[in-house]
Amino acid sequence: MAKKGARDIALDVLNRVEEHKSYSNLELRSVLDRTELNASDVGLVTELVYGTIQRKLTLDHVLSHFVGGKKIQAWVRNLLRLSLYQIRFLDRIPERAAVHEAVEIAKKRGHQGIASMVNGVLRNVLRQPDVWDRIPEGNAALRISVAFSHPEWLVRQWIKEYGEETTKAICEANNRTPHSSIRVNALKVKKDELLAQLAEEGGAVNESALSPDGLLIEGGHAAGTRWFKDGFFTIQDESSMLVAPALAPKPGMRVLDACAAPGGKTTHIAELMGNQGQIIASDVHPHKRDLIASAAKRLGITIIEPIVSDALDLPEKGLGTFDRILLDAPCSGFGVIRRKPDLKWNKTPEDVRAIAQLQYELLKSLSTMLAPGGVMVYSTCTIEPKENQDIIRRFIAEHPEFMLDDTLRDDLPQAVRDKVDETGAYIQILPHDFDSDGFFIARLKRKK
Repeated sequence: MAKKGARDIALDVLNRVEEHKSYSNLELRSVLDRTELNASDVGLVTELVYGTIQRKLTLDHVLSHFVGGKKIQAWVRNLLRLSLYQIRFLDRIPERAAVHEAVEIAKKRGHQGIASMVNGVLRNVLRQPDVWDRIPEGNAALRISVAFSHPEWLVRQWIKEYGEETTKAICEANNRTPHSSIRVNALKVKKDELLAQLAEEGGAVNESALSPDGLLIEGGHAAGTRWFKDGFFTIQDESSMLVAPALAPKPGMRVLDACAAPGGKTTHIAELMGNQGQIIASDVHPHKRDLIASAAKRLGITIIEPIVSDALDLPEKGLGTFDRILLDAPCSGFGVIRRKPDLKWNKTPEDVRAIAQLQYELLKSLSTMLAPGGVMVYSTCTIEPKENQDIIRRFIAEHPEFMLDDTLRDDLPQAVRDKVDETGAYIQILPHDFDSDGFFIARLKRKK
């Protein structure tokens, strides 16, 4: 059997995602682990899969002009999407090469009739480039939805919350390829030393404008480097690096991280504590406990105690009270669409309502474990007020023993302080603000 090329493999992943309603990152990893591709082809497969899913609505809108109501097999539709994505969004692939490859794949997987149809559709698109600009007339939500490939219900919701221009900026940012960032482990190395070492190896590396602990790196496989293996850094998005400083942990404190896996924020807290004190890191999945333990070991951290528990059950575990509690709550994930494009197609308004109820129950339950005068941080990687500001407002209204901590900006980097809400206790970062993940952080204090 002939060895499959990058486009063939990308098509396999797209077919499996659609057929099994599974996550693209899991299917991609599974397929890439079983194939022998060079780094360039791995990059191409990854770009094709994520890009095609990200732009699916726009691609289908263009296709609708040429295939109309025709019944097309799922794999053929995916092949057309994949090919249109290359033609429109990948400059490095010549249009004729994308068409030729698609026709060859169609011949191999189908028959001459399918190959002819694929060839005809793609060549018609090339002959009519203005088709990409034929955005449907109608309301702003529909236009933005088609142009930037987001579900119309979600766009409508964002317009209501943020306005039309900001919604457009959010959607545009969500379609950009995320950059890679790492968090320097101050227990093992100084940031300027690591930056110099990485630069010496020829990699493009820059300081993060968002986090004082972060570096931005271009290309390469960060997790495969000796610096990663030796525990000099953690791979983490810049916005996520703001959560641990917001908690303001100090050496010697007792800290609870209630939804801790895979341990990025937990280990950051430990580093800020100088590896002195105690951190209980809980997660509901046993295999994720091992991820936390493994991350701590690699980084040389000894104060983290990983446990397995549903966060709602933690108050019954006899763990005592804590100086600091982090609830990095499960959420819709609409702040990380650029990394997980499936999210926008798989979630519904009902999902947002259901997760918001769980978030509130978690906050209410865990708050009982905070010591008087202690600080609790609630964070999510979404931009939905129902999961963010609304949760905090309700909690404060129903729990008079808690107050908003209006000194949050004092513990955040200078670059983001003007993003702190007028209460002084919330910060909502949108995906286009710093070209990083969308994130919400709120800080609460238990009255003495």
